[in-house]
Formats: sequence, structure tokens, C-alpha cells
Amino acid sequence: MDEQQLADIAAALYRLPLEEFVTARTTAAKTAAADSGRAPADDVRALPKPSAAAWAVNMLAVHRPGPLKELAELGALMRSAQNDLDAGALRSLAQERRQLLNKVMDTARTVAEEHGRKLSGAVATEVEQTLRAATVDEGAATAVRSGRLLRVLSADGVDRVDLRDAVAVPSVLTLPTVPAPEVGQAPEAKQPVQAPRKPTRRGAKAGAPADGAPAATSAEKPRLQAVRTERPAPTPSAVERAAARLAEADETAGAAAEEARLRTEEFEEAEADMTRLGEEARSLRERLKVVDVQFDQARKRRETAAAQMQLASRAAEKGRRAEVLARERVLRLRNTPD
Repeated sequence: MDEQQLADIAAALYRLPLEEFVTARTTAAKTAAADSGRAPADDVRALPKPSAAAWAVNMLAVHRPGPLKELAELGALMRSAQNDLDAGALRSLAQERRQLLNKVMDTARTVAEEHGRKLSGAVATEVEQTLRAATVDEGAATAVRSGRLLRVLSADGVDRVDLRDAVAVPSVLTLPTVPAPEVGQAPEAKQPVQAPRKPTRRGAKAGAPADGAPAATSAEKPRLQAVRTERPAPTPSAVERAAARLAEADETAGAAAEEARLRTEEFEEAEADMTRLGEEARSLRERLKVVDVQFDQARKRRETAAAQMQLASRAAEKGRRAEVLARERVLRLRNTPD
């Protein structure tokens, strides 16, 4: 079984409801063993079960890929603005990202519920963290859109995202089309992942290994990190670096303020519910006291009625016996000659 076949099996597994993954993986491994032997079956069995947050992102990639494409395009614009040290553009794009993330998170919750799982608050936070990372790093955007994500991704807005063990069968990933930052530029066709290239020193010949390092061989497997576009970055001044971090901090503060507003609304709703239910509980307790009194009275009436019923039953039985005796006496007297 080659890598592409394994990737196809993985893609089919990671699009299933999370609870069905292990059973489906076992079935797929048995099929692979019957078709190709033990080694391919072991490869299938080795496919890890994704985390709940990664599963939710995979559901987006499979069933609603459009929002992830929008995030990738916005991330390309943000990286261009950061490379150009354009603080104004970064602030504007950061605000746009915050709005887009809110929209994509609503879609993620809907898609997850459509496929059998409601996202908890903690999982939703991890999903949003992963989607944010997709706007920071091109490789992270590729991982998120692959539909084979295994774990949560994170980024601080400056460093690249750690993508080790983040995607199943990363060697066959292709770079999704992301429009260049220039407005109106047509997107390029998908390109296969290339082996990573080290940036050359100024004055070195193109293609020559830096610092005497050996050139990469064509047999070397491509890595997920290779999807990043390498380009020389200018050295920012302290002020420019601070401006870039300010844009990120501004976005984070805005997101935190929005989160605080939502949590305040939830608190007020919960407090109103608690007050209403407290009033209902007090009313029910008072009603229960009345019912308890009525129950005691009914019990006493029942006991009294039971005693009177027993007396009446005895009296009725005694009357029936007296009637029988009287009837027998009348019969005897009638049959006795005068």
C-alpha cells in the first residue's frame, strides 16, 4: 500500500463521527490485511484517533470547506502585512479575523451537532485556537484544510506553528490555493509539497547548499512544514515589532471583551433562572406543607372511617344472624300443630 492509498483510507476514517472511528479503523485494517497483507494493515491500525477539537475541524474541512478557505486567504493577507511591517493594515485585518472567527465558530458548532456531537466550552476554545493558528502559518492552514488533523494547533502570532504529528499521512499533503495578497490576483493551481529549502546567504548561488550543508535528495520524503513559502524577511525595528505585537494584542483584547460580554449575558440568564426557580421552589414548599396537612387529615378520616366500617360490618353480620334465627322460629311455629 503506497502513501496515497493510506491517505485515502485516513481521509475516509477522519470524516466519520468520532464515536465510530475506532470500529471503522479496525474494519479498514482487516480489509487492508485481506487485500495487501500485514504491513499495510499495521499502517492503518497506527492511524491515531483525533482529539475532539481536531475532529470538529475535520468536519469543517469535509462538510464546510468554504470558511476555512476564507481564513487561509485572510491569513495570507496578514502575513504579507506583517512582512511589510504595516501596523495599520495588521490592526484592520486583526479585527476582520476576529469577526470571521466568530462566524466560522458558529459554523463549526452547527456542523459538529449535525454529526452527533455538541462542542463543549473547552473544546470550542481549542477549535478556535486551531483556526487562529491557520491564519498565522501557511503550513497550519494546510493541516487544517486537509481533513486529517489529529490534534490542536497553537500560535502566538509571531513564531511558526509546531506541526509535528499534527496530520495523518502528511507526506501526501498538497498546498491549498491561497490568493496572493495583491487584490484581484488570480489564484494559482495546487502545487505538490516540495522538500524544504534553507534560505541562501546573500551572494550565494541559487540552489547551492548553505554553510556547506549537503543538498536534499529527491528520495527524501516531503514534510508538512515544507508547505510554508520561504522568502527573505526584513529585519524589523523594535518599534515595528512592537506595532505588530500591538495589533495581535488588540485583537486578543477585543476577543476577550466579547467573550466577557457573552459570559456576562450567560451569568445574568442563569441568575434570572435561579431566581425564578427559587420562587417556584418556595411556592412548592408552601404547597407541600398544605398538602402534608391535608394528607394527615385524610389519613385520620380514613382511620376513623375504617373503624366505623368494622363496627357497621359487625352489626350487619349480627343483624343477618338474628334474621336467620327469627325466620327459623317462624317456620317451626307454622309447622307445629295447635
